[in-house]
Amino acid sequence: MRRLFSSLLLALLATPVAFVSAKGRPVSYSDVIRSTVPVKLAFPGKTGPVDYSLFGSFEGLGTPAYKYVITNKTGLASAVGEGIFPNKDVTRDPAYQALKKSSQLEGNQWNFIDTRRLDLNFYKWASTSEEPGVKQFYTAVIFERLGMIEEAIKAFYAAAVHFPKSLSYTYYKTPWYIGPGSLDRIEALLRRHPDIKMELIGGAIDIKNRFDNDPKNDVFSIDPGKLMNVKRRKDSKPLNMSKIAVVKTIGGPAVQLKKYENGHWQLFVDGKPFQIKGITYSVTPVGLSPDRGTWVVYKDWQLLDTNKNGIHDGLFEAYVDKNGNGVRDTDEPVVGDAKLLKDLGVNTLRTYHHVFDKELFRRLHKEDGFYILCGDLLGGYTVGSGALWTNGTDYTDPKQQQTMLDSVRAMVEDLKGEPYILMWVLGNENIYGVGNNSPGHPEAFYEMVNRAAKLIHQLDPSRPVALANGDLLDLNIIQEKCPDVDVMGANAYRGEQGFGRHFFSAVRSMLDKPVLITEYGCSAYAEGYTPEEAENYQAMYLANNWEDLEANMAGRGVGNALGGVLFEFIDEWWKANTDLPLSVQVEKGGWYTKRSATYKNLQPENHDTVPQFGFPFLDGWSYEEWYGLVSQGSGKDNPFARILRPAYFEMQKMWKE
Repeated sequence: MRRLFSSLLLALLATPVAFVSAKGRPVSYSDVIRSTVPVKLAFPGKTGPVDYSLFGSFEGLGTPAYKYVITNKTGLASAVGEGIFPNKDVTRDPAYQALKKSSQLEGNQWNFIDTRRLDLNFYKWASTSEEPGVKQFYTAVIFERLGMIEEAIKAFYAAAVHFPKSLSYTYYKTPWYIGPGSLDRIEALLRRHPDIKMELIGGAIDIKNRFDNDPKNDVFSIDPGKLMNVKRRKDSKPLNMSKIAVVKTIGGPAVQLKKYENGHWQLFVDGKPFQIKGITYSVTPVGLSPDRGTWVVYKDWQLLDTNKNGIHDGLFEAYVDKNGNGVRDTDEPVVGDAKLLKDLGVNTLRTYHHVFDKELFRRLHKEDGFYILCGDLLGGYTVGSGALWTNGTDYTDPKQQQTMLDSVRAMVEDLKGEPYILMWVLGNENIYGVGNNSPGHPEAFYEMVNRAAKLIHQLDPSRPVALANGDLLDLNIIQEKCPDVDVMGANAYRGEQGFGRHFFSAVRSMLDKPVLITEYGCSAYAEGYTPEEAENYQAMYLANNWEDLEANMAGRGVGNALGGVLFEFIDEWWKANTDLPLSVQVEKGGWYTKRSATYKNLQPENHDTVPQFGFPFLDGWSYEEWYGLVSQGSGKDNPFARILRPAYFEMQKMWKE
């Protein structure tokens, strides 16, 4: 374990901040976590944005030849202030000198990212010898986490101005670009903090060939825009889409995608605009695990009936355990997850056809108005391909290709007459290679996706077809191989700030398709933080992700977002189960942090706190047994007891306001 805190120390340190946005909800890290020691800059810069034209010149704006040439380095350093390039005053800061003298800043800078000692994090990153663009970006992130929003905005802008071509690397060893990420963070911060009297005018960093994962052939078009001081922020009212001409329609009378003259996309259901407020619902009783074959007794959550009374345990017999004692008390009536989902504001569930209870979904549609994103895993986890798990699905094998197409055909022919089917979804982040060979044969995989999409259009032209990709990996191959896919779906876990405008604009420029976030979520547990802090962070993270989606729906921003599917409704206790040594490794900026240990007796009856992989969450790790908006409490009365986390109520506000 990287950090150990006693429960007493945690209790003393856990002091959430009260500041919230104009919408009345937490929007930043500093709203839910307080650093043990605040940061007061000894050498702050000028208040408000800096006019860079006074200290240098912008050359080649909007072209690959872009550069900012500093002509007055001393003046610029003084104007931007400590922690922002080219200012180096941090080494003269008495607080830095004291921390350095006490040896508290020793160690690799990547160990100073996800700790609650934000003062240490700041002084370490502001003084490190890391690649300058990466250094500036993470210093800006720490400013943001400190609640020093103006400094964060100026630091992100400095990264975009000086280091627009800098890159780091993701957990999957794919390039991650500092420039576009910095501009996205500025836009999100300005949107969420209307009290900040700044405005970013323009600003775009486009990168040709960025999705082939080879930075050597990248071609940049760079314009960092201009960060300006304003007396009053402009009101950004959405466009009235009914007054804009429709130039393209996909689907039938019940479910329709419309593209407008301005390039925006919108989904309609029964003639009315429809935002996909989706969620993954999968109740696995404590003690059972599909990995170990014990879940086969029920086969799928749709068939869950542990008390054998003919009623679905979760959807219709769950109750809210208000006092957490694992017993349904007299003041805790049965409400059922169906009602909890409806009260939450959910209108869409994502599931797969491999086990499918039509009568259940007919009831959910009729009584609660739920629609279904119905998917075929297309060989992911070897489902539907006929391959053995030990071998994995082979997308170059004609026999397996036909088996997968037969599975897709069976799905559509069986369900195309059901009124609750909203969209057909192909795969589930197959490109990460779990149970298949798509990383080695991406062209073959995406060709398979397009064959399946074309088949679906022949069988059911009345509904759109989406791909559930792993983030935007291989977007260049998707552009070439998947013309028959209607919706670019992506499982995306990009952090507490959301997805960013460049996420949506990349899809618009390369594919000209609408975007569906097929998964987004966050753990409700973090090592070294109190349960209250971790759950409040989860709530903030999810609400910010949805707010970012809304900011890019038709009439706003890029205008191609259709909505998203939150992962997930309730914790699943089987997901960390293993009897083997567990090693977790995450690459950050080319440097590896490794957590490894032998975890024994990780059974599905335990709510384990074992990190599976590095993710942009509170402590830098993902805990897949803790993704629910709702917990199963102690597990004593499973699968009926529910405890609603803060994230449930935050998303309820977002989806119902």
